[in-house]
Amino acid sequence: MKVLLATRNAKKLGELRRILDATGVDVELVGLDDVPPYPETPETGLTFEENALIKARAGVEATGLPTVADDSGITVDVLNGMPGVFSARWAGRHGDDEANLRLVLGQVADVPDEHLGAAFVCAAALAFPDGREYITHGHLPGRLIREPRGENGFGYDPIFVATGNSRTNAELTSEEKDAISHRGQAMRALAEILGEQLARAGD
Repeated sequence: MKVLLATRNAKKLGELRRILDATGVDVELVGLDDVPPYPETPETGLTFEENALIKARAGVEATGLPTVADDSGITVDVLNGMPGVFSARWAGRHGDDEANLRLVLGQVADVPDEHLGAAFVCAAALAFPDGREYITHGHLPGRLIREPRGENGFGYDPIFVATGNSRTNAELTSEEKDAISHRGQAMRALAEILGEQLARAGD
Protein backbone atom coordinates (compact mmCIF):
# COMPACT_ATOMS: atom_id res chain seq x y z
CA MET A 1 0.00 0.00 0.00
CA LYS A 2 1.24 3.46 -0.90
CA VAL A 3 0.58 6.08 1.78
CA LEU A 4 1.06 9.84 1.54
CA LEU A 5 2.50 11.79 4.43
CA ALA A 6 1.25 15.32 3.75
CA THR A 7 4.51 17.17 4.38
CA ARG A 8 7.61 18.39 2.59
CA ASN A 9 9.59 18.14 5.81
CA ALA A 10 12.26 15.50 5.15
CA LYS A 11 12.84 15.03 8.89
CA LYS A 12 9.16 14.20 9.46
CA LEU A 13 9.25 11.73 6.56
CA GLY A 14 12.37 10.09 7.96
CA GLU A 15 10.82 9.96 11.41
CA LEU A 16 7.65 8.20 10.24
CA ARG A 17 9.65 5.81 8.04
CA ARG A 18 11.73 4.80 11.07
CA ILE A 19 8.58 4.28 13.16
CA LEU A 20 6.89 2.21 10.45
CA ASP A 21 10.03 0.10 9.96
CA ALA A 22 10.25 -0.51 13.72
CA THR A 23 6.62 -1.64 13.89
CA GLY A 24 6.93 -3.84 10.81
CA VAL A 25 4.13 -2.13 8.86
CA ASP A 26 4.89 -2.66 5.18
CA VAL A 27 3.81 0.47 3.31
CA GLU A 28 5.46 2.68 0.72
CA LEU A 29 5.56 6.11 2.33
CA VAL A 30 5.74 9.15 0.04
CA GLY A 31 5.75 12.89 0.71
CA LEU A 32 4.26 15.89 -1.05
CA ASP A 33 7.36 16.23 -3.22
CA ASP A 34 6.70 12.72 -4.56
CA VAL A 35 3.19 13.38 -5.89
CA PRO A 36 1.85 15.87 -8.47
CA PRO A 37 1.46 19.33 -6.88
CA TYR A 38 -1.96 20.27 -5.59
CA PRO A 39 -3.30 23.36 -3.81
CA GLU A 40 -2.69 22.92 -0.10
CA THR A 41 -5.62 23.93 2.08
CA PRO A 42 -4.72 26.60 4.67
CA GLU A 43 -4.50 25.35 8.25
CA THR A 44 -7.44 27.34 9.58
CA GLY A 45 -8.35 25.00 12.42
CA LEU A 46 -8.16 26.15 16.02
CA THR A 47 -7.08 22.75 17.31
CA PHE A 48 -4.32 20.33 16.37
CA GLU A 49 -6.97 17.75 15.44
CA GLU A 50 -8.77 20.09 13.03
CA ASN A 51 -5.57 21.05 11.24
CA ALA A 52 -4.38 17.46 10.92
CA LEU A 53 -7.72 16.44 9.38
CA ILE A 54 -7.69 19.41 6.99
CA LYS A 55 -4.33 18.28 5.60
CA ALA A 56 -5.20 14.58 5.51
CA ARG A 57 -8.50 15.17 3.69
CA ALA A 58 -6.83 17.45 1.14
CA GLY A 59 -4.21 14.80 0.41
CA VAL A 60 -6.80 12.08 -0.15
CA GLU A 61 -8.91 14.30 -2.38
CA ALA A 62 -5.96 15.35 -4.53
CA THR A 63 -4.12 12.04 -4.84
CA GLY A 64 -6.55 9.24 -4.04
CA LEU A 65 -3.96 7.85 -1.63
CA PRO A 66 -4.50 7.08 2.05
CA THR A 67 -3.02 10.15 3.69
CA VAL A 68 -1.35 10.77 7.03
CA ALA A 69 -1.01 14.31 8.34
CA ASP A 70 -0.10 15.75 11.68
CA ASP A 71 -0.30 19.04 13.43
CA SER A 72 1.92 19.56 16.40
CA GLY A 73 3.44 22.26 18.50
CA ILE A 74 4.55 23.36 21.89
CA THR A 75 2.31 24.60 24.68
CA VAL A 76 3.87 26.79 27.38
CA ASP A 77 2.11 26.94 30.72
CA VAL A 78 2.74 30.62 31.49
CA LEU A 79 1.65 31.57 27.96
CA ASN A 80 -1.76 29.98 28.58
CA GLY A 81 -0.94 27.05 26.31
CA MET A 82 0.45 29.12 23.46
CA PRO A 83 2.06 29.02 20.90
CA GLY A 84 -0.07 25.88 20.43
CA VAL A 85 -1.44 25.58 16.90
CA PHE A 86 0.54 28.71 15.98
CA SER A 87 3.89 27.16 16.93
CA ALA A 88 5.27 27.03 13.38
CA ARG A 89 4.44 30.69 12.71
CA TRP A 90 4.66 32.21 16.20
CA ALA A 91 7.12 34.90 15.07
CA GLY A 92 5.02 35.74 12.01
CA ARG A 93 6.64 33.71 9.24
CA HIS A 94 5.87 30.01 8.84
CA GLY A 95 8.74 27.68 9.60
CA ASP A 96 11.28 30.21 10.90
CA ASP A 97 12.46 27.98 13.75
CA GLU A 98 15.10 30.34 15.09
CA ALA A 99 12.77 33.35 15.20
CA ASN A 100 9.98 31.33 16.82
CA LEU A 101 12.30 29.94 19.46
CA ARG A 102 13.81 33.32 20.27
CA LEU A 103 10.38 34.94 20.57
CA VAL A 104 9.23 32.34 23.10
CA LEU A 105 12.44 32.76 25.09
CA GLY A 106 11.91 36.52 25.10
CA GLN A 107 8.34 36.14 26.30
CA VAL A 108 9.36 34.03 29.30
CA ALA A 109 12.58 35.91 30.09
CA ASP A 110 11.27 37.21 33.43
CA VAL A 111 9.52 33.99 34.44
CA PRO A 112 11.21 32.00 37.25
CA ASP A 113 12.68 28.67 36.15
CA GLU A 114 10.22 26.69 38.27
CA HIS A 115 7.34 28.06 36.21
CA LEU A 116 8.72 27.16 32.78
CA GLY A 117 6.57 24.05 32.35
CA ALA A 118 5.75 23.16 28.76
CA ALA A 119 4.67 20.23 26.62
CA PHE A 120 4.89 19.08 23.04
CA VAL A 121 1.49 18.05 21.66
CA CYS A 122 0.62 16.21 18.46
CA ALA A 123 -2.54 15.13 16.69
CA ALA A 124 -2.10 12.79 13.74
CA ALA A 125 -4.83 11.99 11.24
CA LEU A 126 -5.17 9.11 8.80
CA ALA A 127 -7.76 9.47 6.05
CA PHE A 128 -8.73 6.82 3.49
CA PRO A 129 -10.34 7.38 0.07
CA ASP A 130 -13.49 5.58 1.24
CA GLY A 131 -14.08 8.21 3.94
CA ARG A 132 -12.68 6.38 6.96
CA GLU A 133 -10.77 8.69 9.28
CA TYR A 134 -8.70 8.10 12.39
CA ILE A 135 -7.04 10.50 14.82
CA THR A 136 -4.34 9.70 17.36
CA HIS A 137 -2.60 11.88 19.92
CA GLY A 138 0.76 12.32 21.59
CA HIS A 139 1.82 14.40 24.60
CA LEU A 140 5.34 14.96 25.94
CA PRO A 141 5.57 17.04 29.14
CA GLY A 142 8.70 18.90 30.14
CA ARG A 143 10.16 22.35 30.67
CA LEU A 144 11.87 25.14 28.79
CA ILE A 145 15.50 26.15 29.27
CA ARG A 146 17.00 29.60 28.72
CA GLU A 147 19.46 28.91 25.89
CA PRO A 148 19.31 26.41 22.99
CA ARG A 149 21.35 23.22 23.29
CA GLY A 150 21.89 20.49 20.71
CA GLU A 151 22.03 20.15 16.94
CA ASN A 152 19.47 17.41 16.28
CA GLY A 153 15.73 17.78 15.93
CA PHE A 154 13.99 20.94 14.78
CA GLY A 155 11.53 23.57 15.93
CA TYR A 156 11.61 24.11 19.67
CA ASP A 157 13.65 20.96 20.40
CA PRO A 158 16.80 22.90 21.46
CA ILE A 159 15.00 24.65 24.35
CA PHE A 160 12.86 21.75 25.59
CA VAL A 161 13.85 19.16 28.19
CA ALA A 162 11.38 16.31 28.62
CA THR A 163 10.33 15.26 32.10
CA GLY A 164 12.86 12.76 33.44
CA ASN A 165 15.60 13.89 31.05
CA SER A 166 18.57 16.19 31.50
CA ARG A 167 19.22 16.67 27.78
CA THR A 168 17.13 18.73 25.38
CA ASN A 169 15.24 17.00 22.60
CA ALA A 170 17.88 18.39 20.23
CA GLU A 171 20.61 16.58 22.20
CA LEU A 172 18.90 13.20 21.85
CA THR A 173 19.64 10.77 19.04
CA SER A 174 16.87 10.27 16.51
CA GLU A 175 16.07 6.89 18.07
CA GLU A 176 15.94 8.33 21.60
CA LYS A 177 13.65 11.13 20.48
CA ASP A 178 11.37 8.80 18.51
CA ALA A 179 10.92 6.65 21.61
CA ILE A 180 9.44 9.47 23.70
CA SER A 181 8.30 12.23 21.35
CA HIS A 182 4.74 13.45 20.98
CA ARG A 183 4.86 12.75 17.25
CA GLY A 184 6.38 9.32 17.86
CA GLN A 185 3.51 8.45 20.21
CA ALA A 186 0.85 9.60 17.72
CA MET A 187 2.53 8.03 14.70
CA ARG A 188 3.06 4.66 16.43
CA ALA A 189 -0.65 4.59 17.18
CA LEU A 190 -1.40 5.39 13.51
CA ALA A 191 1.06 2.73 12.39
CA GLU A 192 -0.90 0.21 14.45
CA ILE A 193 -4.12 1.29 12.71
CA LEU A 194 -2.41 1.03 9.30
CA GLY A 195 -1.24 -2.46 10.17
CA GLU A 196 -4.77 -3.48 11.14
CA GLN A 197 -6.17 -2.09 7.87
CA LEU A 198 -3.52 -3.90 5.83
CA ALA A 199 -4.29 -7.16 7.60
CA ARG A 200 -8.01 -6.68 7.02
CA ALA A 201 -7.44 -5.94 3.34
CA GLY A 202 -5.46 -9.17 3.02
CA ASP A 203 -8.21 -11.31 4.55
